[in-house]
Amino acid sequence: MLWRALNEDTPGPKWAGLFQEYWPHYRRWWLGEGDAMRAPYLESRRALQEHMPEIVPLYDQLCELAGGGDQAARFLSFYCPPPYLSGCSQAIWTGKEPVLVRNYDYNPNAFDSLVLNTNWQGRRVIGTSDGLWGLVDGMNAAGLALSLTFGGRRVVGEGFGVPLILRYVLQTCSTTAEAQEALGRIPTHMSYNVTVLDRKRNYLTAMMAPDRAAVMTHAAVATNHQEAVEWVSHARFTATVERERFLLHRLTLHRDPQEKFIEAFLKPPLYSTAFSAGFGTLYTAVYRPRKLEMEIRWPGTVWPMSMTDFQESSRNLHIPIANDRSQPHPA
Repeated sequence: MLWRALNEDTPGPKWAGLFQEYWPHYRRWWLGEGDAMRAPYLESRRALQEHMPEIVPLYDQLCELAGGGDQAARFLSFYCPPPYLSGCSQAIWTGKEPVLVRNYDYNPNAFDSLVLNTNWQGRRVIGTSDGLWGLVDGMNAAGLALSLTFGGRRVVGEGFGVPLILRYVLQTCSTTAEAQEALGRIPTHMSYNVTVLDRKRNYLTAMMAPDRAAVMTHAAVATNHQEAVEWVSHARFTATVERERFLLHRLTLHRDPQEKFIEAFLKPPLYSTAFSAGFGTLYTAVYRPRKLEMEIRWPGTVWPMSMTDFQESSRNLHIPIANDRSQPHPA
């Protein structure tokens, strides 16, 4: 897997080139259930205008760079996308210099493997890309950081893919309180947990769902269920309860120093080798809101990045699918 870290302050030729590179793959996924299953363009744009009006000019600009086609514009709206699942563990180490740490467990063949540093609409944002402008985790220049996990429910409804919701929050919010308001009102098409941390150490986890109001909690840990396990087979397959307990133990009963806590994400039971099942740990991300720094980690490797001194670069990562002999999250 080739990872790239790219900088483009305003949408332009770099982003347009990325779209042309990724679009054939995304188009196959987007139309996998048939064109009629995806929301029409006018409905999608109206939904954006209603719920996230501040980023509609940015959306229009990206649609133009993508060629102005109907299907591309509908895809970029992230409105009512196909359902998709991921693993993931995330937690906040709440010491003097707080950090947000997350593992992203997903199919390596359906992942951007891209870190974007942008200054779109005058707001500096750095994060891990999904759908080329959505984010699965990220941070902005105000020191607001957040990441997502799948919420462990099969219900699908009318709403946005959560990576675009994360992009919206980072483009428009500066504090955890502002993020809470946005996460509480924007509809999501599936259930997700979004953990938020700001530079003043305020944090929350929003348990979002398409069929009920978002639940705001003061939880510093999120895995792949919400208040209770609802999808039992998925919970067993991903060991979501075991991972949650493991993280809570390391944050409370036997509190780890910061670096030891981060390193725990690179080992079982948090680190998964189930790549051939689509739930291997593709990376560990570490966000430091007060320093405006992030890291992408793999076992034995740290890839540091600074929002204020960002250097474009790349990494080649070997995904050991042939060595996959375990269940996703061995406990």
